[in-house]
Amino acid sequence: MNEVNWGILGCGGIANKFAVSLLALNNGKLAACASRTIEKAGEFADRHRIEKRYSTYNDLVNDPGIDAIYIATPHNFHYEQTKLCLEHGKHVLCEKPFTVNAAQASELTALAKEKNRFLMEGVWTRFLPAVQKLKELLAEGVIGEVKTVRADFCFASGCGPEHRLLNPDLAGGALLDVGIYPIHFASIIFGKQPIRIQSSAVIGKTGVDEISFYLFEYGNGKTAQLSSSVTTQAPVDAIVSGEQGYIRIPHFLGAKTLEIRRKGAEPETLEFPCPDMEMFKYEIAHAMECIAAGKTESEILPHSETLAILKTMDALRAEWGLKYPGE
Repeated sequence: MNEVNWGILGCGGIANKFAVSLLALNNGKLAACASRTIEKAGEFADRHRIEKRYSTYNDLVNDPGIDAIYIATPHNFHYEQTKLCLEHGKHVLCEKPFTVNAAQASELTALAKEKNRFLMEGVWTRFLPAVQKLKELLAEGVIGEVKTVRADFCFASGCGPEHRLLNPDLAGGALLDVGIYPIHFASIIFGKQPIRIQSSAVIGKTGVDEISFYLFEYGNGKTAQLSSSVTTQAPVDAIVSGEQGYIRIPHFLGAKTLEIRRKGAEPETLEFPCPDMEMFKYEIAHAMECIAAGKTESEILPHSETLAILKTMDALRAEWGLKYPGE
């Protein structure tokens, strides 16, 4: 497959970043988009010069000219829409969180293997050059054995109770929407899930977590201190600390800088510039490489890791007594 013809399912804000990022690559084409109204699909298509626009998702998945579909809808729809795409023979890149819970994800990963189609959760931060370099540096022992990770993703959304961020019917809450990023970051650093979890959450009037905190223990004195919020503002930074120094990642969500501090060495800063609207391109390029190679999953973010992280998030919600409708 020389060029992957993409369709976008859902034409909201995150879909715009995908569309712009895809344009920065030369082996993919945005061939179609679908929304629940032809007006919204048409507006999105005109903005990004997309030839085909559909008012139903069934029309998109039944288009024989589409190879792969990017799902950009609210969390609670991911399971049914990913299943729909796979059943119609499409490769799928589904925006995080992959599904609401691990049980749904397990079913979908099995279906992808059965249909021999590529399937990956869209955690775009894992594919950034800065994050890949960070992994290399840690493997080389630049700061010695890593002992702690600190990562926070908090922002004051100012949204009302019906907004998807706070709406339980749309699987809202800080954990699934933004807490997933520091949790994935800790998984990148330690390469496994915690053996012990402590957490707390501020449950708001709508019944979802507005602020949540997670303390993960991995054994041998290794810990991760993580937090997320959709009602309070804080720096979106991360620090990886080792026995011989630390690495700070300012705004780790879209990491462009690594600040390295080591015992007995001058401070070092590594820069990885990229336009903000094109930062999905590394994730998309990787997905297309996997599709071209006939793979059903990524080696950077395999199905097993997506499932493991969802199990961790299931455990966190169980501590708080937070269940979504239909669970």
